[in-house]
Amino acid sequence: MSNTPVIDAQAIENLRALTPDDNDEFLREIVGIFLSDTPSRIAELEQSFAAGDNATFTRAAHSIKGSSANVGAAALREVAEELEQHAKTNGVAGTEPLVVRVKDEFARVKVEFERMLPPL
Repeated sequence: MSNTPVIDAQAIENLRALTPDDNDEFLREIVGIFLSDTPSRIAELEQSFAAGDNATFTRAAHSIKGSSANVGAAALREVAEELEQHAKTNGVAGTEPLVVRVKDEFARVKVEFERMLPPL
């Protein structure tokens, strides 16, 4: 496990700075999209792994990496990048532990965001 934070506090502050007087509405919106979309990307990873579809698998890992970076989910971004690079270099074979880590990191991110942004 790396020392990368689950959520990059500076990234969150940068997002808040975009709309400083909106009571975190913008942040809640983009985090909400991230939290609702990422399970679909994880499902794509699992389905494309089972099908041996490296192109779809790599795209799903890339999508998770990008969306994680956008919301400051640093540890998830790091694992997704590792997964994407592995798939580009070696295909889907041997990616099971990384897919498990992506799922685990996403669960940690979800808990952190729910703590950080409780319902209004």
